[in-house]
Amino acid sequence: MALNISAWSIRNPLPSVVFSIILLVLGWVSFTKLAVTRLPSADIPVISVAVSQFGAAPAELESQVTKTIEDGVSGVEGVRHISSSITDGLSLTTIQFALETNTDRALNDVKDAVTRVRANLPQNVNEPLIQRVDVIGLPIVTYAAISPGKTPEQLSYFVDDVVKRALQGVRGVAQVERIGGVEREILVSLDPDRLQAAGLTAVNVSQSLRGTNVDLAGGRAEIGKNDQAIRTLAGAKTLNDLAGTMIPLFGGGEVRLDDLGTVTDTIADRRTFARFNGEPVVALGIKRSKGASDVVVAAAVQKRIDVLKVAYPDVDLKLIDTSVEFTKGNYEAAISTLFEGAILAVIVVLLFLRDIRATIIAAISLPLSIFPAFWAMDLLGFSLNLVSFLAITLSTGILVDDAIVEIENIVRHMRMGKSPYRAALEAADEIGLAVIAISLTIIAIFAPASFMSGIAGQFFKQFGITVSVQVFFSLLAARFVTPVLAAYFLKDHPHDDPPPGRVLQGYTKLVTWSVRHYLITVLIGFGIFAASIWSITLLPQGFLPAQDTARSLLAMELPPGSQLAFTEKTTEEIVSR
Repeated sequence: MALNISAWSIRNPLPSVVFSIILLVLGWVSFTKLAVTRLPSADIPVISVAVSQFGAAPAELESQVTKTIEDGVSGVEGVRHISSSITDGLSLTTIQFALETNTDRALNDVKDAVTRVRANLPQNVNEPLIQRVDVIGLPIVTYAAISPGKTPEQLSYFVDDVVKRALQGVRGVAQVERIGGVEREILVSLDPDRLQAAGLTAVNVSQSLRGTNVDLAGGRAEIGKNDQAIRTLAGAKTLNDLAGTMIPLFGGGEVRLDDLGTVTDTIADRRTFARFNGEPVVALGIKRSKGASDVVVAAAVQKRIDVLKVAYPDVDLKLIDTSVEFTKGNYEAAISTLFEGAILAVIVVLLFLRDIRATIIAAISLPLSIFPAFWAMDLLGFSLNLVSFLAITLSTGILVDDAIVEIENIVRHMRMGKSPYRAALEAADEIGLAVIAISLTIIAIFAPASFMSGIAGQFFKQFGITVSVQVFFSLLAARFVTPVLAAYFLKDHPHDDPPPGRVLQGYTKLVTWSVRHYLITVLIGFGIFAASIWSITLLPQGFLPAQDTARSLLAMELPPGSQLAFTEKTTEEIVSR
């Protein structure tokens, strides 16, 4: 070859050795930092537009707000699907883009589209809230708050004010969702007769409360040499303050709010419930942020929970569900499989090379290929998950191929009577092109998996890139490190070729027979190929294989309009069976 890189590496071993050590250190540090998750994170571009209008009916919002927003964003490039949901006073439109669309660009495009139609919306609607929707998935851990000494209202307020705030401050926590419990509500019940006597309607009272019961910016004032922000504080601080709010009358004068009805501090109608061992509880589902480690986040959450237990001994925060144990089990099983595969690969190499030193040199290519791949995964934002570990374990045997080819050729030259140093110099680059071709062929097979489209492409991107990166580093190890180790570590020994063993003798006979009966050999090959293609049609198809997570999930759907009490009763009947 014009550029004898292996010969240069043999004559100058220090750069190759130092570079390998640096890659090993970077790989180890990255391995300890990589997030451990069940599956790869999928970047799905979804944008939501929320528009609120106090007191507006769903039909009014649909015609005046939702349709306007949908028409405005439908022309944005890359939009695949638009869906909207409308409740009293709130219109929520969700826009899903093509998977190849950049989420930040999609967010800016939707903002521009909504800005263009903002003038067509009713003047009294609040400013549209536009944000990206992160598809986080199910909670990784779920806790139940149990306190016999607290009422449901007290326990719910405690969870919202203390537990949720504490857990939301944990690094890696994206969302803390309360399940069950109650919501505080200030209920204003207006008396129709008093309203009629005052010449007012419920809408008049609502608009008056919204206009007066609010804190607003009041400008700035110069106080000495300093500027001071001014705010007008008109929001009610207590229930009595709200009850005493003065409502203006059309003919002049004012009337107190509690003169038009009653103002009570109560709880809103329940929309969710949670039970643990048959008893009502307030549950908390914790979801991790994108890119965070399931294991690390769950451990940090448990640590914060332990602190809360000490500070509030009257409330029992109990872990009732977790998917982290399954993720940890997958991680530990993958690490164990990786070690087992590496050991078996080394044993097979030893059986065929029948040289301890040559086997050690070939085995060194494994860590020199795997650990630098962890560094590359860290740079690319990958995690340790089912897909990336599949790539690592699947390619374990492939990683020693280049080193075996190099070592075998060097040993062949040594049997010609050459010293290990001379044999390594002449043999390594003699087959350099073949070694490079082998590695590039493997990369060409696996790399396209990282360019798949759709949701599958989001998952298998890490698979294709991880395999390709490992094979690339194994090529570097074979071209730069293996010849150096062979030149300085192999021992000169008698150069008589060992007699062929039984395996080699049998293999030689099989090859001889196959060459002499080439038509039969070709027919057998075509038959195996046809049977393989046919067997594909017999295999079940699916995106991800079914997994035993040691958890059971029962989903129940009742007729539309079913009340929560009926749902709760039906659930109790099913659980008691």
